[in-house]
Amino acid sequence: MTEAGVSIIGGHTIRDKEPKFGFAVLGLIHPEKILDNTKARPRDALILTKKIGTGVIASGIKASKCKNSTIDEFTESMAMLNKKAGEIMLDVGVNTATDITGFGLIGHLYEVLSASKICARLYSQQVPFFEEAIRLADMSIVPGGTIANSKSFDPYVKWVKGVSDTTRILMNDAQTSGGLLIFVPGDKKERLITALQKEGILAAHIGDVFSEEIKDNKRIYVE
Repeated sequence: MTEAGVSIIGGHTIRDKEPKFGFAVLGLIHPEKILDNTKARPRDALILTKKIGTGVIASGIKASKCKNSTIDEFTESMAMLNKKAGEIMLDVGVNTATDITGFGLIGHLYEVLSASKICARLYSQQVPFFEEAIRLADMSIVPGGTIANSKSFDPYVKWVKGVSDTTRILMNDAQTSGGLLIFVPGDKKERLITALQKEGILAAHIGDVFSEEIKDNKRIYVE
């Protein structure tokens, strides 16, 4: 909270067998710095700033199936704020962005594409997953929220033959403190990637936006 520049005001406690916490966040945003989800455009590149798989790993930790090194990597990723990445993308100039949280990569991408009335192609081999998440998903250690996402958003996805069931699960994995999915004009892609990497932030080019007539409700094409 201190790193994010947040003041904590009030609160209450609850007695339960598992630790839990939540926050109601109030704040102000500059009206000229709002990125709404209707602004994705054809030829935007999709840049992801954190690995995918925190939901699956959380389930693995509860089941005592994860190594300490995995827990450390998982914790470090979730503790990293999106603040710096957000500042960089505003400086470069992007069309829009979304964080990847409970609806997973597919779900949050679909929200933007639907609002923007546009489509996108994802390159499954370029999506960065936690290695341990792949192993756990192969073992069917998957949270309920991830399974629900798969069922909810599958009608809007066209999966190219050969995309594994594990990849499908992870692309729908419900994330805690996930990264940003940034929609940057193609001619600014390299500048954004370079700026993010200079600050030690992951910058994976995982897809591209395009305009096409919608067929059978499919807005996301995964290859």
